Amino acid sequence: MKAIVVMFDSLNRRHLPPYGAEGVHAPNFARLAERATTFDNCYAGSMPCMPARREMHTGRYNFLHRGWGPLEPFDDSVPQLLTDAGVHTHLATDHAHYWEDGGATYHNRFRTYEFFRGQEGDFWKGQVADPEMPEDLRRVRRPAYRQDWVNRRYLADEADHPQTLTFDAGLHFLDVNHAEDGWFLQIETFDPHEPFFSYQRYHDLYPEDYDGPHLDWPDYAQVLETPEQVAHVRNRYAALLSMCDRSLGRVLDRMDELDLWRDTLLMVVTDHGFLLGEHGWWGKNVPPWYDETIHTPLFVWDPRSAQAAGEHRSALVQTIDFGPTLLEWFGLPCPPDMQGRPLGQVVASDRPVRQAALFGAFGGHVSVTDGRYVYMRAPEGPSNGPLFEYTLMPTHMMARFRPEELREAELVAPFAFTKDVPVLRTSGQAMSNPHTFGTLLFDLQEDPEQQRPLIDDALEARMIRLLVGLMRDGDAPAEQYERLGLPAHDEPDERHLQVRRQWTRVVAAREPVRREDYPDGPLSVHTPLRELLTDPAARALLDQRLPGLLSGPLAAMAGPLSLVEIAATAIGLLPRKRLAELSDALLGLCAAEAAT
Repeated sequence: MKAIVVMFDSLNRRHLPPYGAEGVHAPNFARLAERATTFDNCYAGSMPCMPARREMHTGRYNFLHRGWGPLEPFDDSVPQLLTDAGVHTHLATDHAHYWEDGGATYHNRFRTYEFFRGQEGDFWKGQVADPEMPEDLRRVRRPAYRQDWVNRRYLADEADHPQTLTFDAGLHFLDVNHAEDGWFLQIETFDPHEPFFSYQRYHDLYPEDYDGPHLDWPDYAQVLETPEQVAHVRNRYAALLSMCDRSLGRVLDRMDELDLWRDTLLMVVTDHGFLLGEHGWWGKNVPPWYDETIHTPLFVWDPRSAQAAGEHRSALVQTIDFGPTLLEWFGLPCPPDMQGRPLGQVVASDRPVRQAALFGAFGGHVSVTDGRYVYMRAPEGPSNGPLFEYTLMPTHMMARFRPEELREAELVAPFAFTKDVPVLRTSGQAMSNPHTFGTLLFDLQEDPEQQRPLIDDALEARMIRLLVGLMRDGDAPAEQYERLGLPAHDEPDERHLQVRRQWTRVVAAREPVRREDYPDGPLSVHTPLRELLTDPAARALLDQRLPGLLSGPLAAMAGPLSLVEIAATAIGLLPRKRLAELSDALLGLCAAEAAT
């Protein structure tokens, strides 16, 4: 038995021709859809990047217990299970998160692996002098931003790009091993994740008259850019997607040449999508997981169901199903802790495998869909607590847990899936505060763009029951129910309805921050924070009106940002009403200084 997984990162299904996209040059995705089975209702689960990959290994949700982190000692790993069963597993990837603190246990589950450096600020090439960087609209410039411009010097030729090298390596594995039996190959590229860096021949596919500042790496924030700038970013994303399409075509060509369609399972997958201005946002993580980010493309070729070539499937499936699908293909049983289901019978006959799907990020909305309705449950209160992480591998994305994070940690009883192993409980921190957005309910059939949230008590009650059921199935920590205002043991009832109670937050969060709503001046909400802080009166005003801003975690990166930009980035910190009050107060300071 042989299997190939081709994995992209941040692949938005709405930009793919098999899902109805127009104006995107992706002939190989269209070619793939003619040969494989296209899944119309695939959803991610645990977000974002590494939590999604943990699902692919373990076949179970993890975002209710843990944020971004490595595989745990008690986790099942599909590549490891295959390796232990005698299958040669090989990973070719340019995904830099694998060699950071929060991802360092994933690649070693494969028998062999290859890494290719240089994606998204990967700390690769060493250069002491600052690189040349063009005028750029990116507002938050962490060290990875600088590093990315160092790396780009070494990627002038497409042949040297890590995506190209990753697919080169995958094709080499096929050339060497196609005649052998018993192997699994994962070709995994970081693209089309931001920054949307590609080459002129792909830019030429999307002609434009844009002559503004450089912009191919938008901040995870509300859109403050002009329509022309938004269109430019979307074109850059499409160009990188077209580069990915070319790489996919190379795999399809090699499967043709080596006659691998006859006996090789092929899955083309992603971890999540990306917001390109939809809902007034860039990126992911801060807003709720809207359809553009959580409803993902999936293509499967299963030689046992050749009659399904070119067909679509409507069954509700998820990332947690990818691992069980591989195990079933190789004739191995799924461990009892896996929640996912093999997709072989879905490919064959569209057999349902679940009634509802759970998704979310640690400390964010906890959401559920039945394929038509989507319910996004926000925390009951603004504290978004209590919130704890459970781990035996205390690392974050790019750092170890700090001693102060661990001083109050305690060893607590095992969960149902930790194989009788107790775990360390530490205080948790979310990427943003979902309470700002309120609890949301959508009907995707009537409102596929999710522009008209619903108030429907009966529907909300049904979705709450589905949500609570999935949380209990996953042995969710008790404090998650408390955080969300849900019963841990009893049946939910009308007391637990939340959409109507939080409706004012829902409406407020959908009102965009716009630069033009606030007048400019020598001191204004358009002045960079670090400049405001040089004026004693302005600094005193901010200390009074925004206690904690100058000493909190945002302070370290907020210096170059204006208050408008902070409001668009740290959602909830500066509501529009408070921003307007600050605007008036700063202009008042200017008037007072001018009068003296």
